[in-house]
Amino acid sequence: MNRGKKKKHTLEVKKIKKKSALFLAPSVLGVGLFFVMPFLVVVYYSVVNNPIQHKFVFLDNFMKIWNNSAFRLAAGNTLRFSLFAVPLVVLLSMALAFALDTAIPFKSQIRTLLLSPMMVPIASVILIWQVLFHYNGVVNEFLVWINTEKIDWFKSYHAQTILVILFVWKNLGYNMILFMAAIGTIPKEIIEVAQLESAKKWQIFLLIKTRYLSSTILFVTILSLINSFKVFREVYMLTGEYPFDALYLLQHFMNNTFNSLDYQKLSAAAIIMCLFMIVIIGLLFVVENYFGKDLEEM
Repeated sequence: MNRGKKKKHTLEVKKIKKKSALFLAPSVLGVGLFFVMPFLVVVYYSVVNNPIQHKFVFLDNFMKIWNNSAFRLAAGNTLRFSLFAVPLVVLLSMALAFALDTAIPFKSQIRTLLLSPMMVPIASVILIWQVLFHYNGVVNEFLVWINTEKIDWFKSYHAQTILVILFVWKNLGYNMILFMAAIGTIPKEIIEVAQLESAKKWQIFLLIKTRYLSSTILFVTILSLINSFKVFREVYMLTGEYPFDALYLLQHFMNNTFNSLDYQKLSAAAIIMCLFMIVIIGLLFVVENYFGKDLEEM
């Protein structure tokens, strides 16, 4: 009797596995066809001399791209932008989320105002920035009014500052909503116990709230990091294919290399960029695991 039940159970498990495999097959096929295979093609092109001869050259393409002055300029600008813009937008969005979690007036209006950049088309955003920061724009007119010289914002080393402001303005509201959702899940009982134990506000914030928000901080940081690599379209619409040196990003280098059909250089640059992202995201996971591991054991 027991053998019959076990055999029936085994057959049911096999049927469930077959159905699960059938449901997963389209997704697995799509990921393999549109993500894994193109990535493998990029890896292949990064280690051959050209698409015609297909001669294996191993790291030669990587050495060439590493010694390329345009790549170093683009990589340096992108790194500086990400290192400054990503922590800034994460910290500001978290601060706003905590501020809006308190009993302040006009909370819903402030949330709507901060989320409004998500509804504005990118072309309109670029038009606004051009009106503000053009050489004869609103900001320079204000500088003249206070007896200060005009600045050619998009052709000076102030350009990255303008780009950081644009990036923060665009991503602040969405990140803030993610933090507000996470703040609502922090157990109130633990905060009340800490208050009864005479814990100070900064201790509650650092030792309780930020610990419970560690996974959200990781997610928002990774999301902001990815978005920082997508800022090319704004710069492209503002300044074109070859902007001022301070605005020449990795996406410009990739786009211009693609236009010249230099697949080896493009593939090697893409692999370096991918490895860099893997290392950074891996370090973020290690840090989050260190701060959040004790919470998982509770």
